[in-house]
Amino acid sequence: MARGDQLARQWKIIQTLLSSRRGKSASELAEALGCHSRTIYRDLEALQDAGFPIYTDRVEGKSRWSLLETAKKNIPIPFNLAELMALYFSRGMMKILKDTVFYDSLQSLFDKIKATLAPEYLSYLERIETSLEVGSKPYKPYHMIPDIIDQISEAAVQKRYIEMVYYTMSRKKETRRKVAPYKIWFFDGSFYLIGNCGLRQDIRIFALDRIKHLESTDEAFEMPADFNIDEFMRSSFGVFQGEPVKVKIWFASEVVGYIREKIWHATQQFTPQDDGSIIFEAEVAGTDEIKYWIMSWGSKAVVVSPDSLREEIQAEAAMLLKNYKKGPLFKLV
Repeated sequence: MARGDQLARQWKIIQTLLSSRRGKSASELAEALGCHSRTIYRDLEALQDAGFPIYTDRVEGKSRWSLLETAKKNIPIPFNLAELMALYFSRGMMKILKDTVFYDSLQSLFDKIKATLAPEYLSYLERIETSLEVGSKPYKPYHMIPDIIDQISEAAVQKRYIEMVYYTMSRKKETRRKVAPYKIWFFDGSFYLIGNCGLRQDIRIFALDRIKHLESTDEAFEMPADFNIDEFMRSSFGVFQGEPVKVKIWFASEVVGYIREKIWHATQQFTPQDDGSIIFEAEVAGTDEIKYWIMSWGSKAVVVSPDSLREEIQAEAAMLLKNYKKGPLFKLV
């Protein structure tokens, strides 16, 4: 039996006993978890050996297993034990926020949870952690700009304009802008500011790590009551904004499973083909981001429409082939 399965089952036993007023018999636990009663007895014994305050009592002629009431109630903050353990366990998922004010605050919270939990619970969590690792690549290092994140967060809460010098990657140029910060948005390992840009007179998206200088102001703004970030980002395939474009992409049968198992876009639709392939359809904001997504599938993806996107990828493919035919463009040292 896999160690992860055993620990997951024991975790469910703890949760079940925490939520039960009268306790549970081994047969009831076995039925709920879909395993044999002998397995449940072994798990209960292992939990007791680990220090969990689990005891058994005879109720109406049956042995019922419970957690001591002190284990359920002796927690000085408004969470139950299972919630605290789950929250503490989730800290590995927050590593992507390292070097930000958010990570520091979460780390402080986790330290308080650690001080609240009894040693046997922490020991059990450490055992579980060996069976799960959270991957978080790629992501940007934010150790150079923690003050920027903090300042923008404060300005967004207080509804105060900011003035900033921003580097635009596509133009390779810095511009000074006055922005009303609506939201800080975290997407695909990066922090962004969504706000009304005075220079462009429109709502724009700015990567926080491209802000070269930032000043807070005392000038207040009002965010439109009907602004909704989900609606604003709905048509985007990632971060970019643009005119809505309907795209159709053919995917070979070999990758259909990978395509169908995810929600790539809110408007996506699939049309199965007789040979096992599918046609993916969506209405996206511009084609820059979806172009590189399509190309990441290599020969397993072909643009059906629009023609302009098909031609862009043909040009990229031709340049790629040309570069490889030339041989290396640099010398390895």
